[in-house]
Amino acid sequence: MNKQSIIIFFLFYYTFMWSQLNPQSKKITEKFFQDSDAIENITPALQKKKGFTNYEELISFLNNLVIKHPEKIKLTYIGETQKGKQIPLVHLTNPNSKSKIRVWIQGGLHGDEPASTEGVLYLLDKLLNDKNYIYLLDSLNLAVVPMANIDGYLEEDRYTANGLDLNRDQTKLMAPESIVLKKAFTSFNPEIGLDFHEYRPYRKDFAQLSSFGITSAFDAMFLYSGNLNVPENLRNLTSNLFVGNAKSQLDKNGLRHHDYITTDKFNGEIHFNQGSNNARSSATNYALNNMVSTLFEIRGVGIGRTSFKRRINTTFLIAVSYLKTAYNNVALVKDEIAKANIFKNDLVVTSSKTIYKDTIKAIDLDTDEMIDLEVTIRDALKSKPKTTRLRPKAYIIDKSEIGIIDKLKILGITIETLNRSKEFKVETYTITEYQRDSEKYEKMNLQTVEAKLSENNILFPEGTFIIWMNQTRANLILEVLEPEAPNSFVSFGVLETEKEKTLPIYRLIN
Repeated sequence: MNKQSIIIFFLFYYTFMWSQLNPQSKKITEKFFQDSDAIENITPALQKKKGFTNYEELISFLNNLVIKHPEKIKLTYIGETQKGKQIPLVHLTNPNSKSKIRVWIQGGLHGDEPASTEGVLYLLDKLLNDKNYIYLLDSLNLAVVPMANIDGYLEEDRYTANGLDLNRDQTKLMAPESIVLKKAFTSFNPEIGLDFHEYRPYRKDFAQLSSFGITSAFDAMFLYSGNLNVPENLRNLTSNLFVGNAKSQLDKNGLRHHDYITTDKFNGEIHFNQGSNNARSSATNYALNNMVSTLFEIRGVGIGRTSFKRRINTTFLIAVSYLKTAYNNVALVKDEIAKANIFKNDLVVTSSKTIYKDTIKAIDLDTDEMIDLEVTIRDALKSKPKTTRLRPKAYIIDKSEIGIIDKLKILGITIETLNRSKEFKVETYTITEYQRDSEKYEKMNLQTVEAKLSENNILFPEGTFIIWMNQTRANLILEVLEPEAPNSFVSFGVLETEKEKTLPIYRLIN
């Protein structure tokens, strides 16, 4: 088998054994991704030579922290997985009267990304046992889910037991795990949200780049939102302060990084998507709650325990950087969130990414050298508005639509009910263009629509739902209720419709 055939085989199958036996893969690891000697063997997976932390080890580890530090840590369970495993949630803080920032930290949302969970467990231990980090809890209140997708994790499978991707389920809320996680999230009402993942460094598309293929050069990639409904001041605070500080910390430790990029094909050509404006995943979904939000992708899927300590160290360094930045900027973060909460700009229903040529670092699989690869970037961090509308005073929803009302409540939206019949002058949506995908995506038939708005005086009966837009999560409301928005209840098929149909959702303007 020649070298090109070996590379293509490797890129297509991604197996653990192949990554261990392929001399080229080992050479790349030794040259570019040497393991870290800074990480101590204090978490379950690090105390054994094979495999990853199992459920019993996870619970034992957390209970031991509670026994040693009962004044600082509280362990609760937020619900069950589809296979009956209790999902642990850990609260950490130092009991004092200081003004604190609430930080949500999550790992293991995808079950085949083990260093995300292990890095979060390592962080928990250090925050409680290492004098270099204990002080951070003086001004921070943490809610931590170390292993969000337990069923998938135990099978080393990305998906839940019913085949759903929890990071494509943030608005439609089809998986039981999504529901309990979102309820815990909204109850905690965080001001900062961190979601740790790993990414696949050998992708099928990569085999077609350079002479004989490439692999990713980055230890970490940062996914934060370019969604134009996220207030600009929070987008700037996230990218300039939090992401900026974390990148500087990685630089100091010799770890390579980039804003998140992933490949897709457009007219047969491989392009790189950069950033996020998509509310179906956590980076943007969290940001639409008016908070600092970032999803982190560490180089790790499909390579087993290769560079495992390096991956854990990368996770740990990023987490500590964010916590230190929060600790040092409590007043600033709270002030910027307060400004975002009075954000009243017109809403952006659809947007487009900026497309341009750029170069990225990559490792060439022919030469085993770092190269500058010219690529086409489709940049969500430089989104431009396409369809805009005036921000309504409220949305009104027919009393029959209990299903979407239940989802809105899970998303943390405040909803009122008319206690008597009342007439409102509203805008109604009539579907003028309609397309329904025949193949299911995440168990749903997606709908693509265009809607015409018309003004009408309508007498709404007692029991009709009204959702006022003067609430913190207003920008998330419009993402799920504006029918053309790519992650709306209509787009996802949660609210089925058809051409010429009038939706049971109305916009109160006056």
